[in-house]
Amino acid sequence: MPKTVTRNAGPGSAGRPTVNQSTANQSTARAIRALAIPAFGALIAEPLFLLADSSIVGHLGVSQLAGVGLAATVLQTIVGLMVFLAYSTTPAVARLLGAGRHADALAVGRDGLWLAAVLGLLLAVAGIFCGSGILRAMGADGEVLGYAREYFTISLAGIPAMLLVMAAMGVLRGLQDTRTPLVVATAGFAVNIAMNVAFVYGLGMSVAGAALGTVIAQWGMAVVYLVIVVRATRRYGVGLRPDWAGVRAVSRVGSWLMVRTLSLRAAILVTVVIVTAQGPINLAAHQLAMTLFVFLAFALDALAIAAQALVGKELGAGNILGVRALTCTMTRWGLGFGVVTGIALAAVSGVVGWIFTTDPGVHAALTAALLVMAVGQPLAGYVFVLDGVLIGAGDARYLALAGLANLVVYVPLLMWVSRVGFGDTRAGLFWVWVAFSIGYMGARGLTLGLRARTGRWMQVGATGGRG
Repeated sequence: MPKTVTRNAGPGSAGRPTVNQSTANQSTARAIRALAIPAFGALIAEPLFLLADSSIVGHLGVSQLAGVGLAATVLQTIVGLMVFLAYSTTPAVARLLGAGRHADALAVGRDGLWLAAVLGLLLAVAGIFCGSGILRAMGADGEVLGYAREYFTISLAGIPAMLLVMAAMGVLRGLQDTRTPLVVATAGFAVNIAMNVAFVYGLGMSVAGAALGTVIAQWGMAVVYLVIVVRATRRYGVGLRPDWAGVRAVSRVGSWLMVRTLSLRAAILVTVVIVTAQGPINLAAHQLAMTLFVFLAFALDALAIAAQALVGKELGAGNILGVRALTCTMTRWGLGFGVVTGIALAAVSGVVGWIFTTDPGVHAALTAALLVMAVGQPLAGYVFVLDGVLIGAGDARYLALAGLANLVVYVPLLMWVSRVGFGDTRAGLFWVWVAFSIGYMGARGLTLGLRARTGRWMQVGATGGRG
């Protein structure tokens, strides 16, 4: 096992790192940066796709924009729940890579792609039959329903592609490559914008053109990823036919990660329900605040992805000391990033609202929410990084159960604070964000921190985190 820490034994040097330790620390920092920075760019690809559609369609009319926005929300939810395709594949591939079993790592990646293809096809078919009902249930009618249905129906063709992209990104992350996903995502985003403009305005296809352009870009990305993975499998003599036992293993871990994701979505959804009852001013301010929270979460997720890949690889290699060092380093980075973003949020909390609206009521409520969010940013950094560490270790079952426990704590707390300050717009949203940023994230931090301290999640070996 390689040593990650050595110390001088001479007088006056107790606890002082040697050159070897300093070099190891620098190497760890470089490895984290090499994975995290490109991962951030790739993470925002799909939101940018939908943002581009909204921007282009927005000039067609209010009904068109509302329809696309509603359909995009449903699509984002579907794709978001399937994120386990990346999160279950990354650590499994990384473990095998760390154990020196490159061919087996690619075989796991291949099985993840097959699972993505099957799920994508099933979801697309289900969307054909259920899409209109879902859109109506969300309140769409008239012209808005027509445009939403048109955009949603065409976009269903892109769901298998997006799931394949997710699974393929998981494979490459596990192979310690986040640069390729960044290049593919950037190219896909550029193609998406060009096609949407051409179809919507050049060919006069309206909402259908925006959906079609996005689908073509999504499938282009999927094909590029498939070519990359297929070439790698051939290089190591791995067949393309799936090992259905392997597919079941990926789906078993994925089912626990889906429960984890559902608990996170449920927390956000119940928060929106409570804020909606406070009136349109608070709802508008909350949506702006949550948009900023999600954007900052992408940066923290980039660290989490680096944690998944690096921790999985070191556990596969049996390097417990390396895992501990990585965990400590990335936790410090998460906390540090949270301090920086917290200070920045506090500094702009009173003025950022003018970018989105001139309503003074929304400004006041948004300022209150952002100040609370700023205080909670270091905690959020701690939570996101440890979440990535435990995903990288394959500790999916614990994450799922902890997610449900956190929800049990959060919902009663949210119900209680919802009765505070309704007569004051700022107070109402202020207490909701106290419950979310401090209460809910605090519960997550406690459950993740206690687990990280035990060390029971550090199962070494090529398959220690699967199943």
